[in-house]
Amino acid sequence: MRSDLLTSILSDLNGSSADIEASAVISRDGLMIAAMLPTGMDEDRVGAMAAAMLSLGDRTSQELQRGTLEQVLIKGNNGYVLMAHAGKDAVISVMAKPSARLGLVFLDVKRAVEDITKIL
Repeated sequence: MRSDLLTSILSDLNGSSADIEASAVISRDGLMIAAMLPTGMDEDRVGAMAAAMLSLGDRTSQELQRGTLEQVLIKGNNGYVLMAHAGKDAVISVMAKPSARLGLVFLDVKRAVEDITKIL
């Protein structure tokens, strides 16, 4: 039931913008909770990397006195990966196209995080 609700939120998120290619909700320890990923993408690997990056982002933000971490953004030639806390025990990871309008993606992700937090 909870998994279906989270998958529905991810489906809405992916459908809200042509810029968003994939998304996932992952536990803080890297276990996949719900995902809308491209065929052939390894869910376990995505989960482990997202959890590790967010943990490192948390630590970096604290060590460099930047306050509480809001998000981690990675830019590669093939697009973006955005990760953010979704409640205290989960992470949302979103993949976006290189031409993505990031302001709109951030807004859509923020709304999805609010919905995910209510469920978790």
